[in-house]
Amino acid sequence: MIGTGILTTLLGTTSAWVISNYNFPLRSVLKWLLLLPLAIPSYIVAYAYVGLLGNGGTLIWCLQTIGFSVQKIELMNIYGLIWVLSFSLFPYVYASSLAMFSSIPRSIRESSDILGASNWRYLRSVAFPLASPAIISGLFLVFMEVLNDYGAAKYYGINTFTTGIFRTWTMLEDLQSAVYLSALLIVMVVLINALVKWQRGSKSYAVKGSTDQLKSTDRIDLKSNKRLLVWIIVGIPILFGLLLPLGQLFYWATLTYKKTFNIELLQIAGQSFTIALVTTGLILLTSLALIYFSRWNHLKSLHFFKKVATIGYVIPGAIIGIGVIRSSQSFITFFDDVFSLEIGFIFYSSSVVLIYAYVFRFLAVVFHPLEANSLKVGKNISEASYLLNTGKIKTLFNIELPLLRTALLTSGILVFIDVLKELPLTLILKPYNVQTLAVKAYEYASDERVAEAALPALMLIFTITISMAFVSYLQKRDKLNR
Repeated sequence: MIGTGILTTLLGTTSAWVISNYNFPLRSVLKWLLLLPLAIPSYIVAYAYVGLLGNGGTLIWCLQTIGFSVQKIELMNIYGLIWVLSFSLFPYVYASSLAMFSSIPRSIRESSDILGASNWRYLRSVAFPLASPAIISGLFLVFMEVLNDYGAAKYYGINTFTTGIFRTWTMLEDLQSAVYLSALLIVMVVLINALVKWQRGSKSYAVKGSTDQLKSTDRIDLKSNKRLLVWIIVGIPILFGLLLPLGQLFYWATLTYKKTFNIELLQIAGQSFTIALVTTGLILLTSLALIYFSRWNHLKSLHFFKKVATIGYVIPGAIIGIGVIRSSQSFITFFDDVFSLEIGFIFYSSSVVLIYAYVFRFLAVVFHPLEANSLKVGKNISEASYLLNTGKIKTLFNIELPLLRTALLTSGILVFIDVLKELPLTLILKPYNVQTLAVKAYEYASDERVAEAALPALMLIFTITISMAFVSYLQKRDKLNR
């Protein structure tokens, strides 16, 4: 976590600073490319790097061709895992930092210039402290992803809490020890969350001023001798986080597509998309129910339930999986003892439990954006509708939901992406007759058939990339409509 946190902060903040403050050729393209590493799950990047830098790897062969006598670069260790996770997860810090750096008012930069501060002094003493809440928010997501990672850590042979939970549950068949490990991991998550809140404290980051003063700083046009440095700063994360892993996957796909592209793979893709779509629909319905039932009833217990229902995103998938198994066993035993009903097949031979766990894990991804957008709509429109003798349900469907359409689509697509990428939770809870693209790629790699993992991985990446592009389009359209 510490190593990944340092490297992601370095990559994310420097890239965000360059993109937000300077004009240079291809800036708009590079700004988009810096987000795309999120489309490649970290465990897939881990497989690709072994193909690039292992014995007989693609990049090693290229280096040998131009005269370097290197046999391999050892990545199957903790430093290799830090490298892989950092170049997979830095967009979390980049995206949050970019939004903050781009919104720093012009008046602050002008005041800094008047006081004689250099660019470096301004960054260190003004811009970076102002952006620290956004940077730390991005880092918090990075830490949660590191704690949730299973595929990359397992493939590289690194012992983490998540791999330990899996090992005690699957190999040792010791559910109780897995529960204890999960409890320790929960404590770690709570501590990290408390540290984030403590760091922010009661500090204020609000900036006051006139409308003109609050306009963001104009970007600086760079001269030709500085453009190379900027391209290097932005190009390093794109090269190592996107281009090299994708290149290796495409190379593998050309070698193995005849063997792996078949009806079974298309069926797996169909199952993945179906589960993701069903989960997305249920999460949207649950979020709307939580938001509007609490608003209509004003019951304090509903507000408490909302907080409990939306904590799943900060809990690693392995913990949720173990918790669901433990509670499912209690539920099955209760029905067997009290009603003499055997309901175990409902839990273990269908996707019901898996989808339930997905809903709990990713509910916050939809709930918080929808709640924020519903507050922007306000109460005036709905209250006017009630005065015209229109019921609450009819008002919701005819007036409020159309106003929330963009937020519904955007948050729904983000959940769809998260469900497609999720590995630990799926491995624990999926029934034997259900398969997903993420699990299929993992199984190929676990069986030392890494090249064959390329095609399902590319199908997953392509779907996620298209979904991210659609989210970007919706957000741009929403800004233009405003």
